[in-house]
Amino acid sequence: MPDFWRNSGFHLLERSSDGRLSVTDDFLRAYLMRPEIRPVEESGPNEVELHEALLEDPRRDVEAEALERIEDADARDNYRLLLAFFERLKRAACLESCYLEIFSGGNVSVPPLFVDQLAQIIVRGVLEGCDDPLEPRAGELFFREQKAGTDDGVVMLADLETVEMRASGGSLGNLGRLIVEAQAPLATVNLDVLDTENAQNYWVRDQRHDFVISMNFGRAANKAFCRVVEKWIRHFFGVAVSVAPLRSIEDRNWAWHIGLDAESTALLNELWRGEEVEPGRFRRMLALFRLDFDDPASMRSDIAGRPVYLALSMDNNNVVRMKPQNLLLNLPLASRA
Repeated sequence: MPDFWRNSGFHLLERSSDGRLSVTDDFLRAYLMRPEIRPVEESGPNEVELHEALLEDPRRDVEAEALERIEDADARDNYRLLLAFFERLKRAACLESCYLEIFSGGNVSVPPLFVDQLAQIIVRGVLEGCDDPLEPRAGELFFREQKAGTDDGVVMLADLETVEMRASGGSLGNLGRLIVEAQAPLATVNLDVLDTENAQNYWVRDQRHDFVISMNFGRAANKAFCRVVEKWIRHFFGVAVSVAPLRSIEDRNWAWHIGLDAESTALLNELWRGEEVEPGRFRRMLALFRLDFDDPASMRSDIAGRPVYLALSMDNNNVVRMKPQNLLLNLPLASRA
């Protein structure tokens, strides 16, 4: 099967017999080589000494005094954040449990960069052996913000960082500026749209993040997104679910929903309570889905056999910021002994 996302760090991890990802020394060393941490010419001797010591043994405990000796204040702060993250990784039985533990206390203290990297690595593992290129492109929503265009009802998603890079003088300069400044609909801009016919092109451009996808009902990328959600849930909980695109929610006995982002959570809550939603806000909802448990016994007993509704939305800046942890934290699972 084609390999992809080789810059994610997935290949530096070990995999247990149950498919969980285990942290290795080389995985930790990769963080030490990030530009925010790697010493530069101006770095002081204490910073260089600590960096070399951690490269030799990335699991070593670093005393507070050693951190305070780092000459540059910004470097000290970066090391504090990184070493706190290392402690989480070292404590956790696997990367998946580390990811879940980040959200268990309510107050997320881990920098978003690290959270998104964990999500990417786990999605990469979830999609190991995948032969449909639309699944990894749809999976990018789990860790990369998207810019949405909705001209004439066509829902198009492009990678936000790529769009902004082009707007600031990247390879397509003026083209990107049209999207960012004039809010030009993505469907009318000459960007490559990934669909069934050209899907194989993704394998040679997987790290460029420069394909646009359509998330309209019934489109191939929309269906691929459903498959990734199914695999994400099965990987974490061993529970089989089926996810399908939905045009609207017409359910008098609507019992459970999960917003895949902050905007969707607010909108679904208001709709469930029967409140009026301003049309302008309602138009931010880009896609609806229905999730069903293959085995109703895996659900909370009070709603067993009922569907779970999912929604994906953009904010008032046309940006989609998916929170894949919502699928894990808010899933109505039966209590486990």
